[in-house]
Amino acid sequence: MKTWRLDAGAQTLVFACDDGLARVVYWGAELPETEDLAQIAASARNDLTGGMMDVLAPLSLSPDQGFAGQAGLVLTDALGAPLEPRFAFDRAEISPNSIAFHARAEGLRLTHVIKAQPTGVFTLQTLLEADAPLRVQWLAAPVLPAPQLADHMIDVAGRWIGEFRLQSVPWSAGIRLREARTGRSGHEHPPYVLLPELGCSKTAGRAFGLHYAWSGGHRMLAEELPDGRRQVQFGHASGSERAAGTRFASAVLIAAYSDSGLGGIGAAFQRDIRDRVVQWPDPARPRPVHYNCWEAIYFNHSLADLSAIATRAADLGAERFVLDDGWFGRRDDDTTSLGDWVMDRRKWPEGLAPLIAHVKSLGMSFGLWFEPEMVNPDSDLYRAHPDWRLGPADQVTGRNQMVLDMARPEVRSYLFDAISAILAEYDIDYIKWDHNRLLPVVDAGQALGSYALLDALRAAHPNVEIESCASGGGRIDAGILARTHRVWLSDSNDALERLRMQHDAALFLPSAITGSHVGPRHCHTSGRVLPMGFRAWVAAARHMGFEMDPRELTEPEAAELRAITAWYKQNRAWMMAGVILPLDSADPAVVAEMQLAADGSRFVVFAGQAEASEQILPRPLRLAGLEPAARYQLCLRNPQDRPPQSRGPNALKTGALTLSGAALMSAGITLPVAWPATMWVVEAIRL
Repeated sequence: MKTWRLDAGAQTLVFACDDGLARVVYWGAELPETEDLAQIAASARNDLTGGMMDVLAPLSLSPDQGFAGQAGLVLTDALGAPLEPRFAFDRAEISPNSIAFHARAEGLRLTHVIKAQPTGVFTLQTLLEADAPLRVQWLAAPVLPAPQLADHMIDVAGRWIGEFRLQSVPWSAGIRLREARTGRSGHEHPPYVLLPELGCSKTAGRAFGLHYAWSGGHRMLAEELPDGRRQVQFGHASGSERAAGTRFASAVLIAAYSDSGLGGIGAAFQRDIRDRVVQWPDPARPRPVHYNCWEAIYFNHSLADLSAIATRAADLGAERFVLDDGWFGRRDDDTTSLGDWVMDRRKWPEGLAPLIAHVKSLGMSFGLWFEPEMVNPDSDLYRAHPDWRLGPADQVTGRNQMVLDMARPEVRSYLFDAISAILAEYDIDYIKWDHNRLLPVVDAGQALGSYALLDALRAAHPNVEIESCASGGGRIDAGILARTHRVWLSDSNDALERLRMQHDAALFLPSAITGSHVGPRHCHTSGRVLPMGFRAWVAAARHMGFEMDPRELTEPEAAELRAITAWYKQNRAWMMAGVILPLDSADPAVVAEMQLAADGSRFVVFAGQAEASEQILPRPLRLAGLEPAARYQLCLRNPQDRPPQSRGPNALKTGALTLSGAALMSAGITLPVAWPATMWVVEAIRL
């Protein structure tokens, strides 16, 4: 029996191997350096009883055909005949922070690469090589055991303007299978799962988390065998490897462990995305306040209107102006011109230079919208190259568009040249990269082609930031974020919807990459009219921006927005470098979180009143992540937002409070009475 260990942050993986494939025999809290790994492996051995085979097939990193549950590798030869290889251990390549397990079968080589990242997570990837072409039906990333002391798992569902909805699903005998076959990581099933143990909350208890770093369709299965063992597998959507080949790879699976609740998993994923996955053009640059013109003008571009809007946006505090859809081809609506990435001279007779000059004179940088992977049938590109589409000619369109086949080098070459020409002609530091249609087929080559185009553009234009948008949050994962710098969480600018979405997405995403905008007074996706203070504070809790016609604002609204934007600028450096800790709220009407500085010296609590509470008075809100013996001074930033009915002696309304971390985490704070659509903002410093 051979054994190995890796440590990442506060977690340890222990592996064991006899003659076949290596397996995980321990995943959890960091073990002592002196731990006897052979004893760990021995302690994981199972007994046998009636009705079982005489040898219990192991739950290996790629469970094979002898395993009683779902296999981690399903292959056929090039003609479709099933292959059932039996892999034998070959060797382990060891470095201080990684292990690569190599195994062989006849004509096949299987490698599992596990790395301990400095951000405190593990990354795991499966690689397959073959002497002769074969077909892969299923290739799982290295398979991990799921916790036994658990009665449920949490995965993520959603829809357009309703992303990141957490689903609690009981563990039971059999399989929980979710498969995203839309060709994106998906609104409906982004590639994450949380595995809490019994008693785990947002702020306390043990939990495990997995994030599959892949932007194409994917598959997740969580299985409990009759013998009680549990496994979780992630891989590309089944059948998405459409061609025979000799080299295949899963995407990287990111694994996190926490003994401080689900919020600890969120903090680990946040740090990993921000500090390892995202490749910042200038890491020291503050996250600029955005202005995006989409919900102000849609396709109705004019230099005069956009110049006036830019002037007003800059006055409110915007630092980047983003021109959205409608500047190219003959793009008067969404039925035409995708793919024709040339200036619409009807709208822009002098090109974008006059607008950019005006934007720059106001102290803002300039960004531009593209949707490179798509094409309208009514476009010069499609008329010239109908064979460049992905899927059949008679397919149903989505948003009046088709998808370009990004696996084709000539398609990527055309798009690279067209986009580079715009970036070379104009002073542009930002691209909003959209993806508004589901794929007609699930094809891993599509995601790989899109990655290749993004990689080429990043290399040619290293100072340009890119935002990933896919009808809002339809493509948010570590695969796309390795090539981009911001995500558009949802097309909904409704601050009540955003409050919940941002809270749940913080279990996976850091503040620095999560775009959030102050929308129009009359929300375009819900019809709600919400107070400016609430809209602005919800946006200021992430990477802040505006997306309305700023000329609609009254002077009191403008003054409030200016003040909150100024607060964001004063605090963004430490907020973006810290972590978001979702809080357990005793009142389900309150959605609350802390943003804690990296050195623990300060924090801010955002407590949003989403609806009327069942009880008369606010319930205390317990905080998290503090030093028990330290003392913290707290003050309510916005006591002026209290309603007329708030008439009692609540301490935070009138002055500062000084409490220990132990008191704040045990008893909590008592907030004033609030109307729905109120965000209480409590600032604190460690004394």
